[in-house]
Amino acid sequence: MEIVRMLLGIGNTLHGDDGIGNYIASRFRARGWLALECGTMPENFTGLVRRHHPEILVLVDATELGLNPGEFRIVSEDWIEDVSVGTHNMPLSFLIRYLAESAGQVLFIGIQPSRMGEEEEISPVVIAGGERLISLLVQNRIQEIQPFKGRGGREHRGA
Repeated sequence: MEIVRMLLGIGNTLHGDDGIGNYIASRFRARGWLALECGTMPENFTGLVRRHHPEILVLVDATELGLNPGEFRIVSEDWIEDVSVGTHNMPLSFLIRYLAESAGQVLFIGIQPSRMGEEEEISPVVIAGGERLISLLVQNRIQEIQPFKGRGGREHRGA
């Protein structure tokens, strides 16, 4: 099977809703996709991305978007540093710029967490949001995912 799309689930599974990216990657199955649970070190998976050169690379992580828990948006590179939870070893904006050379399109999808405490489980409302996202991706309906336009809908200063 040719891998034409990849999904990287990012986050710390020991910090409640921060594990939602890994949850999604662990449950995501679709023809032509490779889904990987990257934990807090997605940079360790760049070799696979570079080897496969996917037409679409989707990164999913818990992200402070100012939305209701479980809601998700496509976050542009301009916004990532403002909304990232920051439990990673490398800034996501740097990782995305690096991976852009190896993929046709890179999309970062942030999911609003509810709780991020140590040793907590992922909250049911965030799991429900993750399941909605899985459904859209499996059905190849990425275009239906709304872009993040800032807290309160304001445009980014760099936009």
